[in-house]
Amino acid sequence: MSPTRAKGLDPGAVVAAAGGIADAEGLEAATISRVAAELGVRPPSLYNHVENHAALMRLVAIESVGELAAAITGAAVGRSREDAILAVAVAYRAYALAHPGRYAATVRAPAPDDEEARRAAVGAVNPIVAIIGGWGIEGDDAIHLVRVVRSALHGFVNIETSGGFGMRLDLDRSFDLLVDSLVAAIAAQAEKAS
Repeated sequence: MSPTRAKGLDPGAVVAAAGGIADAEGLEAATISRVAAELGVRPPSLYNHVENHAALMRLVAIESVGELAAAITGAAVGRSREDAILAVAVAYRAYALAHPGRYAATVRAPAPDDEEARRAAVGAVNPIVAIIGGWGIEGDDAIHLVRVVRSALHGFVNIETSGGFGMRLDLDRSFDLLVDSLVAAIAAQAEKAS
């Protein structure tokens, strides 16, 4: 390990290495020891950049939620209602499939006193709230539907990334049916509210 490489180490490099390991081997594999080995340093060197493993996982989660938020926000731009839900669902699934370890870090809600993590989480939820608002659904009703959308998408991608769909049927068709069901549920709620 050259001194130059160790000097170039920063929190961003540590988080990136942890995210890469998580995607390749699973989130649980992104230990301090494994990340240090990936970066070619000894584990104590990481403590200059992250306090402990929990702090590292928090940073991975914040960055990953930000990436997911950017993906779904970008997908929703210029679309509304059904088209927007479909675009967000496709982007959500694509992110989870491309980054399964980082995606796993996005699921847990932030601690109530963690303002940075809370802002990141809000950024990932706001596009869905806005889309649902396009049906005239707001407030608590919108949040309930956001939970439905997130739960359905998470359930699908979690089973898919875990290899749980063993039957030889077209997964894209199943996913389309899921999204159609979400759109129908949102439209039904909008009808009830009007």
